[in-house]
Amino acid sequence: MKRLAYLFALIPVLTICSFAQTQSTSNAHFWPVGKTVALSLSFDDARLSQVDAGTPLFDQYGVKATFFVLTTSVDKRLNAWKTALKNGHEIGNHSEKHPCSGNFAWARPNALEEYTLYKMKNELVRTNKAIQDQLGITPQLFAYPCGETFVGRGLNTKSYIPVIAELFSAGRGWLSEGPNDPTYCDMAQLTGMEMDGKDFEQILPIIENAKKTGHWVVLAGHEVGEAGNQTTRVAMLKKLCEYAQNPANGVWIAPIGTVAKYVQEKRK
Repeated sequence: MKRLAYLFALIPVLTICSFAQTQSTSNAHFWPVGKTVALSLSFDDARLSQVDAGTPLFDQYGVKATFFVLTTSVDKRLNAWKTALKNGHEIGNHSEKHPCSGNFAWARPNALEEYTLYKMKNELVRTNKAIQDQLGITPQLFAYPCGETFVGRGLNTKSYIPVIAELFSAGRGWLSEGPNDPTYCDMAQLTGMEMDGKDFEQILPIIENAKKTGHWVVLAGHEVGEAGNQTTRVAMLKKLCEYAQNPANGVWIAPIGTVAKYVQEKRK
Protein backbone atom coordinates (compact mmCIF):
# COMPACT_ATOMS: atom_id res chain seq x y z
CA MET A 1 0.00 0.00 0.00
CA LYS A 2 2.84 2.39 0.85
CA ARG A 3 4.43 1.73 -2.56
CA LEU A 4 1.10 2.40 -4.29
CA ALA A 5 0.62 5.62 -2.34
CA TYR A 6 4.15 6.70 -3.28
CA LEU A 7 3.44 6.10 -6.99
CA PHE A 8 0.22 8.11 -6.81
CA ALA A 9 2.11 10.93 -5.09
CA LEU A 10 4.58 11.01 -7.98
CA ILE A 11 1.91 11.53 -10.64
CA PRO A 12 1.48 15.32 -10.12
CA VAL A 13 5.27 15.78 -10.07
CA LEU A 14 5.77 13.80 -13.27
CA THR A 15 2.91 15.69 -14.91
CA ILE A 16 4.44 19.04 -14.01
CA CYS A 17 7.88 17.96 -15.23
CA SER A 18 6.40 16.70 -18.47
CA PHE A 19 4.51 19.97 -18.94
CA ALA A 20 7.64 22.01 -18.25
CA GLN A 21 9.61 19.97 -20.78
CA THR A 22 6.87 20.48 -23.35
CA GLN A 23 6.86 24.20 -22.67
CA SER A 24 10.63 24.44 -23.03
CA THR A 25 10.53 22.91 -26.50
CA SER A 26 7.22 24.39 -27.67
CA ASN A 27 8.94 26.99 -29.87
CA ALA A 28 11.11 24.51 -31.74
CA HIS A 29 9.13 24.94 -34.97
CA PHE A 30 8.27 28.63 -34.56
CA TRP A 31 10.99 29.93 -36.88
CA PRO A 32 11.36 29.59 -40.67
CA VAL A 33 12.05 26.09 -41.99
CA GLY A 34 15.50 24.87 -41.00
CA LYS A 35 15.91 27.48 -38.24
CA THR A 36 15.72 26.74 -34.51
CA VAL A 37 16.75 30.12 -33.08
CA ALA A 38 16.59 33.77 -34.12
CA LEU A 39 19.53 36.15 -33.66
CA SER A 40 19.63 39.93 -34.05
CA LEU A 41 22.72 42.12 -33.74
CA SER A 42 22.17 45.69 -32.57
CA PHE A 43 24.31 48.70 -31.74
CA ASP A 44 23.62 51.98 -29.93
CA ASP A 45 24.58 55.65 -30.31
CA ALA A 46 25.64 55.72 -34.02
CA ARG A 47 29.29 55.62 -32.99
CA LEU A 48 31.76 56.23 -35.79
CA SER A 49 33.29 52.76 -35.57
CA GLN A 50 29.92 51.22 -36.40
CA VAL A 51 30.05 52.48 -39.98
CA ASP A 52 33.84 52.66 -40.21
CA ALA A 53 34.39 49.03 -39.17
CA GLY A 54 31.03 47.40 -38.43
CA THR A 55 28.86 47.78 -41.53
CA PRO A 56 31.71 46.92 -43.95
CA LEU A 57 32.28 43.72 -41.97
CA PHE A 58 28.60 42.80 -42.00
CA ASP A 59 28.34 43.57 -45.70
CA GLN A 60 31.22 41.19 -46.32
CA TYR A 61 29.26 38.38 -44.67
CA GLY A 62 25.84 39.38 -45.97
CA VAL A 63 24.59 40.03 -42.42
CA LYS A 64 22.16 42.85 -41.66
CA ALA A 65 22.23 44.60 -38.27
CA THR A 66 20.12 47.13 -36.38
CA PHE A 67 21.57 50.51 -35.36
CA PHE A 68 19.86 52.74 -32.79
CA VAL A 69 21.11 56.21 -33.58
CA LEU A 70 21.58 59.62 -32.04
CA THR A 71 21.03 62.25 -34.74
CA THR A 72 24.03 64.35 -33.72
CA SER A 73 26.28 61.33 -34.29
CA VAL A 74 24.66 60.45 -37.63
CA ASP A 75 25.67 63.88 -38.97
CA LYS A 76 29.33 62.99 -38.48
CA ARG A 77 29.10 60.12 -41.01
CA LEU A 78 25.91 60.98 -42.88
CA ASN A 79 26.91 59.45 -46.22
CA ALA A 80 28.13 56.28 -44.54
CA TRP A 81 24.82 55.90 -42.71
CA LYS A 82 22.93 56.41 -45.97
CA THR A 83 25.04 53.65 -47.50
CA ALA A 84 24.36 51.35 -44.53
CA LEU A 85 20.63 51.91 -44.95
CA LYS A 86 20.85 51.28 -48.69
CA ASN A 87 22.69 48.01 -48.01
CA GLY A 88 19.82 46.70 -45.89
CA HIS A 89 20.86 47.64 -42.36
CA GLU A 90 18.15 48.89 -40.04
CA ILE A 91 17.97 52.26 -38.30
CA GLY A 92 16.20 52.80 -34.98
CA ASN A 93 15.59 55.72 -32.63
CA HIS A 94 17.81 56.07 -29.55
CA SER A 95 16.40 59.44 -28.43
CA GLU A 96 17.73 62.95 -28.98
CA LYS A 97 19.52 63.59 -25.69
CA HIS A 98 20.18 60.04 -24.42
CA PRO A 99 18.37 60.60 -21.10
CA CYS A 100 19.45 58.31 -18.27
CA SER A 101 19.15 58.39 -14.51
CA GLY A 102 20.76 61.43 -12.91
CA ASN A 103 22.45 58.94 -10.63
CA PHE A 104 25.10 59.02 -13.37
CA ALA A 105 26.75 62.43 -13.00
CA TRP A 106 27.28 62.72 -16.76
CA ALA A 107 23.52 62.25 -17.31
CA ARG A 108 22.46 64.95 -14.83
CA PRO A 109 21.68 67.57 -17.55
CA ASN A 110 19.19 65.09 -19.12
CA ALA A 111 18.15 63.11 -16.07
CA LEU A 112 15.12 60.84 -16.44
CA GLU A 113 14.07 61.92 -12.95
CA GLU A 114 13.33 65.37 -14.42
CA TYR A 115 11.39 64.03 -17.43
CA THR A 116 7.63 63.66 -17.82
CA LEU A 117 5.82 61.32 -20.21
CA TYR A 118 4.86 64.37 -22.27
CA LYS A 119 8.47 65.56 -22.51
CA MET A 120 9.70 62.07 -23.44
CA LYS A 121 7.09 61.59 -26.16
CA ASN A 122 7.87 64.99 -27.67
CA GLU A 123 11.59 64.20 -27.74
CA LEU A 124 11.06 60.86 -29.46
CA VAL A 125 8.69 62.33 -32.06
CA ARG A 126 11.20 65.11 -32.69
CA THR A 127 13.99 62.54 -33.07
CA ASN A 128 11.97 60.50 -35.55
CA LYS A 129 11.47 63.63 -37.65
CA ALA A 130 15.18 64.46 -37.50
CA ILE A 131 16.10 60.94 -38.66
CA GLN A 132 13.52 61.25 -41.44
CA ASP A 133 15.21 64.48 -42.54
CA GLN A 134 18.67 62.92 -42.39
CA LEU A 135 18.08 59.46 -43.85
CA GLY A 136 14.64 59.53 -45.43
CA ILE A 137 13.07 56.92 -43.14
CA THR A 138 10.90 57.07 -40.04
CA PRO A 139 12.24 54.64 -37.42
CA GLN A 140 9.92 51.88 -36.26
CA LEU A 141 12.23 50.70 -33.47
CA PHE A 142 13.61 52.16 -30.25
CA ALA A 143 16.34 51.26 -27.76
CA TYR A 144 16.06 52.55 -24.19
CA PRO A 145 19.12 54.65 -23.28
CA CYS A 146 20.91 52.92 -20.41
CA GLY A 147 18.14 50.33 -20.56
CA GLU A 148 16.05 52.49 -18.21
CA THR A 149 12.31 52.73 -18.80
CA PHE A 150 11.08 55.31 -16.28
CA VAL A 151 10.55 59.05 -15.93
CA GLY A 152 10.16 61.03 -12.70
CA ARG A 153 11.07 59.99 -9.19
CA GLY A 154 9.53 58.53 -6.07
CA LEU A 155 5.73 58.56 -5.99
CA ASN A 156 5.71 60.39 -9.32
CA THR A 157 7.73 57.74 -11.18
CA LYS A 158 6.06 56.46 -14.34
CA SER A 159 6.99 53.90 -16.98
CA TYR A 160 7.41 55.22 -20.49
CA ILE A 161 7.07 51.76 -22.00
CA PRO A 162 3.49 52.62 -23.09
CA VAL A 163 4.90 55.60 -25.02
CA ILE A 164 7.24 53.26 -26.87
CA ALA A 165 4.39 50.84 -27.57
CA GLU A 166 2.44 53.73 -29.08
CA LEU A 167 5.22 55.14 -31.25
CA PHE A 168 7.22 52.06 -32.28
CA SER A 169 6.72 48.44 -33.31
CA ALA A 170 9.44 47.32 -30.89
CA GLY A 171 11.62 48.62 -28.06
CA ARG A 172 14.86 46.99 -26.89
CA GLY A 173 16.36 46.94 -23.41
CA TRP A 174 19.96 46.62 -22.27
CA LEU A 175 22.00 44.37 -19.97
CA SER A 176 19.21 41.80 -19.93
CA GLU A 177 19.76 38.33 -18.49
CA GLY A 178 18.19 36.19 -21.19
CA PRO A 179 16.67 35.97 -24.68
CA ASN A 180 13.07 36.57 -25.78
CA ASP A 181 10.31 33.98 -25.92
CA PRO A 182 8.68 34.77 -29.28
CA THR A 183 5.30 33.42 -28.19
CA TYR A 184 5.10 35.68 -25.14
CA CYS A 185 7.58 38.60 -25.15
CA ASP A 186 6.36 42.19 -25.04
CA MET A 187 7.55 43.90 -28.22
CA ALA A 188 7.80 47.20 -26.36
CA GLN A 189 10.43 45.80 -23.99
CA LEU A 190 12.52 43.18 -25.76
CA THR A 191 15.55 41.95 -23.89
CA GLY A 192 18.97 43.03 -25.13
CA MET A 193 22.02 41.06 -24.00
CA GLU A 194 25.44 42.69 -23.93
CA MET A 195 28.04 41.58 -26.48
CA ASP A 196 30.65 44.27 -25.74
CA GLY A 197 33.93 42.85 -24.49
CA LYS A 198 32.94 39.23 -25.07
CA ASP A 199 34.66 36.50 -27.05
CA PHE A 200 32.75 34.21 -29.39
CA GLU A 201 33.17 31.40 -26.87
CA GLN A 202 31.15 33.48 -24.38
CA ILE A 203 28.39 34.30 -26.88
CA LEU A 204 28.02 30.79 -28.30
CA PRO A 205 26.45 29.20 -25.17
CA ILE A 206 23.77 31.92 -25.16
CA ILE A 207 22.75 30.97 -28.70
CA GLU A 208 23.03 27.22 -28.12
CA ASN A 209 20.84 27.43 -25.02
CA ALA A 210 18.30 29.54 -26.90
CA LYS A 211 18.11 26.81 -29.55
CA LYS A 212 16.75 24.41 -26.94
CA THR A 213 13.72 26.63 -26.35
CA GLY A 214 13.42 28.26 -29.76
CA HIS A 215 14.02 31.71 -28.33
CA TRP A 216 15.16 34.96 -29.94
CA VAL A 217 18.56 36.32 -28.93
CA VAL A 218 19.03 40.07 -29.31
CA LEU A 219 22.63 41.13 -28.76
CA ALA A 220 23.52 44.76 -28.06
CA GLY A 221 26.83 46.60 -28.38
CA HIS A 222 28.45 49.98 -28.91
CA GLU A 223 31.87 50.46 -30.49
CA VAL A 224 33.19 47.97 -33.06
CA GLY A 225 36.93 47.32 -32.77
CA GLU A 226 39.73 45.13 -31.53
CA ALA A 227 39.65 46.22 -27.89
CA GLY A 228 38.52 48.98 -25.55
CA ASN A 229 35.67 49.96 -23.27
CA GLN A 230 32.14 49.27 -24.54
CA THR A 231 33.59 47.62 -27.64
CA THR A 232 32.24 44.64 -29.52
CA ARG A 233 35.23 42.67 -30.75
CA VAL A 234 35.76 42.34 -34.51
CA ALA A 235 37.19 38.83 -34.02
CA MET A 236 34.03 37.77 -32.19
CA LEU A 237 31.78 39.23 -34.88
CA LYS A 238 33.64 37.39 -37.64
CA LYS A 239 33.26 34.05 -35.88
CA LEU A 240 29.63 34.81 -35.03
CA CYS A 241 28.76 35.71 -38.63
CA GLU A 242 30.43 32.56 -39.94
CA TYR A 243 28.61 30.43 -37.36
CA ALA A 244 25.23 32.03 -38.05
CA GLN A 245 25.62 31.78 -41.83
CA ASN A 246 26.29 28.04 -41.67
CA PRO A 247 22.91 26.36 -42.42
CA ALA A 248 23.87 23.39 -40.25
CA ASN A 249 23.63 25.59 -37.14
CA GLY A 250 19.96 26.51 -37.68
CA VAL A 251 20.39 30.21 -36.90
CA TRP A 252 18.14 32.84 -38.46
CA ILE A 253 20.17 36.04 -38.25
CA ALA A 254 18.15 39.12 -39.14
CA PRO A 255 17.52 42.72 -37.95
CA ILE A 256 15.23 43.27 -34.99
CA GLY A 257 12.46 44.77 -37.12
CA THR A 258 12.47 41.82 -39.53
CA VAL A 259 12.20 39.29 -36.72
CA ALA A 260 9.62 41.37 -34.84
CA LYS A 261 7.39 41.54 -37.92
CA TYR A 262 7.69 37.77 -38.42
CA VAL A 263 6.82 37.12 -34.75
CA GLN A 264 3.79 39.39 -34.86
CA GLU A 265 2.50 37.71 -38.02
CA LYS A 266 3.13 34.25 -36.57
CA ARG A 267 1.18 35.11 -33.40
CA LYS A 268 -1.98 36.00 -35.34
